[in-house]
Amino acid sequence: QVQLVESGGGLVQPGGSLRLSCAASGTIFSTYTMGWYRQAPGKQREWVATITSIRKTNYADSVKGRFTISRDNAKNTVYLQMNSLNAEDTAVYYCSQGYPPRYWGQGTQVTVSS
Repeated sequence: QVQLVESGGGLVQPGGSLRLSCAASGTIFSTYTMGWYRQAPGKQREWVATITSIRKTNYADSVKGRFTISRDNAKNTVYLQMNSLNAEDTAVYYCSQGYPPRYWGQGTQVTVSS
């Protein structure tokens, strides 16, 4: 059974940084595309970034240049480094496996506020 567990969310001031982690189990992690999505209050879930099994990355325009997705196959973990955060980045962030996503984590809250 595939499990994805996110961590690293929290409250951060505008301009600050956070690094999210997503630990996977029950899967051959290295063979799958992994992704990050987010859902702000009152809005639909939106794609943020993906990284393929060969480490090709793609980003939504809204985060390009500020966020970096990476993976450590030895640790079955995918990361999202978020810099220059602003209020519009406030959301619950979800980790996903597969493209299109087949499995989801439970989410971690990121709040950007002064």
